[in-house]
Amino acid sequence: MKYILLLCISMFAFAQDISTKTADNWATLPLKCIVQQYPNKLGQVLTSHDDLDMPQNLHPAFYGCFDWHSAVHGHWSLVYLLSNYSDLTNRDLIIQQLGKQLTKENIAQEIVYFSKKENYSFERTYGWNWLLQLQLELEQSKDSYALELANNLKPLSDLIVSRYIEFLPKLIYPLRNGTHSNTAFGLNFAWDYAVYSNQQQLQNAIRTAAKRLFLKDKDYPFHLEPSGTDFLSPFLEEVALMNRVLTQNEFLRWGKQFAKPLFKKKFSWEVAQVSDRTDGHLVHLDGLNFSRAWNMFSLAKHYPDELGHLNALAQTHFNAAIGQLNDGNYEGEHWLTSFALYALKQKNK
Repeated sequence: MKYILLLCISMFAFAQDISTKTADNWATLPLKCIVQQYPNKLGQVLTSHDDLDMPQNLHPAFYGCFDWHSAVHGHWSLVYLLSNYSDLTNRDLIIQQLGKQLTKENIAQEIVYFSKKENYSFERTYGWNWLLQLQLELEQSKDSYALELANNLKPLSDLIVSRYIEFLPKLIYPLRNGTHSNTAFGLNFAWDYAVYSNQQQLQNAIRTAAKRLFLKDKDYPFHLEPSGTDFLSPFLEEVALMNRVLTQNEFLRWGKQFAKPLFKKKFSWEVAQVSDRTDGHLVHLDGLNFSRAWNMFSLAKHYPDELGHLNALAQTHFNAAIGQLNDGNYEGEHWLTSFALYALKQKNK
C-alpha cells in the first residue's frame, strides 16, 4: 500500500514537472554511473591483444554507465539538470565530476580511439547523436563551468560531424528498427545541433538523406509496433525527423499520407508493457514509452490544431514509465534517467 501511494505521488509530480528534491534524486543515478566502470559492454573490435584494456583506459571520458553511449547521455543528464535546477544539493560535486571527465586530455584520447580504422563506425549513429546533444546542452548552458567543457568536447564533436557528412551519402537504405541503429533517431539530435551551431554542411547532409530515405513513405503499418526490445518508435522517430527537415506545410502533406491515423482526434496507442525489468533488453520498453512521449509532446506543440490531441497520449506514456527510474535494477538505471529528462524537456519546451 505504501509503495502504491508513493508511486501515485511520484506519477502526479512527474506529470507536472519535477521538484528540486526529485531532481536531486534523479541526479544521483548518472552521477554514480558515469564513474562506474563495471559491468561494461565495450562494443569493441579487437585487432590484437594490444587492444585489450580497462574501459577507463580506452575511454577516459565515457567509460561508465555500462556502455559508451549511455555514459555520454549520462553526462547530458547532469548538464541538463544543472541548467534547469539551480538548487541541486550536489551541484558543486556534479560540476567537479564533469570537470574530471571532460578534460582536454580525456577527449583527445577518445579521438585517438575513434581515429583507428577499425573504429570508424563505432557508435554510429546512436552514440554520435547523443554526443552532439551533449555538445548542444553545454553550449546552451548559461553556467560558467560549461564553456570550458564545451570547448574541451568540441574537437570530438567536430570529428563526429565530419563522420556524419561522410557517411550519410553512403547510406542507401534506412535502418527502421527500434533500437540503437535507427536511422531517423540517429539524425534528430544531430539536426538540432547543426541548426543551433549553424553547421550548414551538416544540415544539408541530414536534409538530403532524410528526403531521399523517407519522403516517399506512405501508410505506416502501426500494428507492427512495438517489437519486443524497442526503446525507440521507428514511426515517431521518422515523423520527428521529417518535421525537422520539412516546412510545416510540407510536413503536414507528407504526414497525412504517411500517418493518416495520427491526425484523428481519437488516435490511441497502447503503452508498452515490461514483463521483467531485470532483463536488460526487455526493459528497453520503458524507454520506448519515454521516447514516444517526447515525440508526441513535441508534435502536439508544433501543430496544436492538427496534433494537439497527442498531448494526453504522450502524458499517458510518460506516466507509464516514470515509476521505474530508481527501482534498483542497473539494467534500466544506467540509462532511463536521460530518456525521462528528454521527455520532460520536450513537454516543457
